Amino acid sequence: MALISQKSFQFYSSSAPASRSVLMTLSKRLSFISGQRKPQNCSSVAMRMLCFKDKSQYMFCRKNHVQLRIQSLSVNETVHLCGDPGSSTKSNNMWMDEQLFLKKLNSLCTSKEIFDFLSSQEVMSDTMASGALQRISEVEVDDNGLKNPERVLENEVFRALCFQFEFESSKLSNTGLLNALQALIKLCIDPQSTLMASLLSEGKERLDKGQLTVRNLCALGESLLEMEGPCCAMLEQIVNHMQEKDIEKWSPREIVMVYKVLQVTAREGEQYQDLLNRLNGVTLNVVSQLSPAFTSIILNSLVVLDQTQAVPLVTALCRHSVKHIPYFTGDELVNVLEAFLYFGHREEIFTEALETHVPKSIFTMHPQTVSKIMQYCCQKMILSKPIFDAAAEGFISDADTFTTDQIAGYIIPFGTLNYQPPSASSLFRKLETILHSRFSHFQPRTLLNLLHSCVLIQRYPVNFLPKIFSPYFLQQLQAQPPGLDRIVTFQLTQLFLTVTLECPFYEGPRLLPKYQIKAFLMPLSSLDVHLLKRVKTGLLYLLKKRIYFASEVSTPYFYTVDIEIKLDEEGFVLPAAQCEEVHRRIAVCVDGRNRFCINSHNLLGEEAIKQRHLQLLGYEVVQIPFFEIESLQNCRKMAEYLHKKIFPHTYRLGC
Repeated sequence: MALISQKSFQFYSSSAPASRSVLMTLSKRLSFISGQRKPQNCSSVAMRMLCFKDKSQYMFCRKNHVQLRIQSLSVNETVHLCGDPGSSTKSNNMWMDEQLFLKKLNSLCTSKEIFDFLSSQEVMSDTMASGALQRISEVEVDDNGLKNPERVLENEVFRALCFQFEFESSKLSNTGLLNALQALIKLCIDPQSTLMASLLSEGKERLDKGQLTVRNLCALGESLLEMEGPCCAMLEQIVNHMQEKDIEKWSPREIVMVYKVLQVTAREGEQYQDLLNRLNGVTLNVVSQLSPAFTSIILNSLVVLDQTQAVPLVTALCRHSVKHIPYFTGDELVNVLEAFLYFGHREEIFTEALETHVPKSIFTMHPQTVSKIMQYCCQKMILSKPIFDAAAEGFISDADTFTTDQIAGYIIPFGTLNYQPPSASSLFRKLETILHSRFSHFQPRTLLNLLHSCVLIQRYPVNFLPKIFSPYFLQQLQAQPPGLDRIVTFQLTQLFLTVTLECPFYEGPRLLPKYQIKAFLMPLSSLDVHLLKRVKTGLLYLLKKRIYFASEVSTPYFYTVDIEIKLDEEGFVLPAAQCEEVHRRIAVCVDGRNRFCINSHNLLGEEAIKQRHLQLLGYEVVQIPFFEIESLQNCRKMAEYLHKKIFPHTYRLGC
């Protein structure tokens, strides 16, 4: 174990010249008492130190670019590495000193306190010094990067530590080396700096020689992943070494690290699928021990690595995530939700936990997290009024700061699931204000999705339709991949039909016929074929002949009717093929479970607008929901139900 001894960490001022003999003397003092190997050639060290003032600098990258110039050390100061193989008693005492040191270090809350504390120490092990760097990174780095670069980077203690870690890297313990590397990466040190190059080179050498334990391999792997442009060759080497270890004994942290490395190294192929299969099996046994962060990371890795066959593990992780919902960070919760969506998983207790958490936290949650929660509810067709009501309040309060995608993410689920919250008036007034000020900021397709979702719940964007139907906007839509596909033309046509039927006061431009589709083809999944067959059988029993009704009828008004029945002026049922003397048309909507929100009797927006439009087009709409006929056991009971439902005022049918 290397030790760092210091009276103080004081540098020459930039104007103070350093003689070659002084630097030679100082370089000799940078040595291990315990090491048998001599330090680097003193002349080369001295020459490098002479160049530091002009050439050596550590570039802090990613968020901020700050230069730190390391200057020659003062003639009067002693900053050297020393060690003492000593007796076991001395080693034990040093271990106790380390424990007390680290305990004290963790109680310090500012970099100034840490630097003052370090300056008071007579001797430090490399583990203690690397621990100090880690603590500095903890208190000085936040989500935006280094809080005050100058306060840290220009500090004499920090620069002296960097100097010694660079030139004595070969004499550091594995723990000291890798902890320092992790801390310096967190502090955003440029990977191309001589300091980082020295530490990485030493880590690579020990990796090649097989000198790293599983814990060391994890630390090195995590460091490489954190660096910009990770060295995949080294990561693959780490994975290969890990495969040789006893996977059954890995800790959760080690498991997580391997998943993260495999995300980078195995993304393009299946060369590590055997390792993944073993890893998935071991992880299943430790799911209950996983922290919120580890749970989120593993689920994200399973998504990236397309582990669709790991159903037991995915299920266990999704269920385990329920108890962590209050403790996930925003990004972690987003990862979990993406895994639920990717693997098609849904847990009622997960939704219940979200319903408890979101209303309490809506004003502190990141809008991207709320947007993802709304997307999850939308795709799973979960109408959660507590979540939607809270999201509406959050939107009204803070939507001015949202991105355009986040705005759409909040609003579209209201239309898709056909729900207007208690604060609907304020919600859509806020949306209108934002659209007036930021209309041009939206991508064309995002804007179309947003406005289309509004008309599903009878919120009509008449002030913006002239722009939507304008040739300029339509050209923009066509230019944005995938262009004017069937979904876009469907939405445009439904907007046009809505404004025609529901907004007779609208006098702006209309959608040109070339952009209109001839029929709204509903997804096959929206039609419950089995339920439709039961209703048709009941109608046949009721009307006696199949000619008196038609199924899946295309109308001149874009919609398809599940079952159509025609009546003459006196109320007699006409043959479905007859076109003359038709006085009334009945549209029977056979609504299976997939036309409703999950575990709800609330129609989805698409079905609600269809039935509304059919009624405005002159049809008598009769809804046959699944929950009213599931319990009917035979044709006679079905026929009786249909008679009351379709012909409520007719005692006896005439055909």
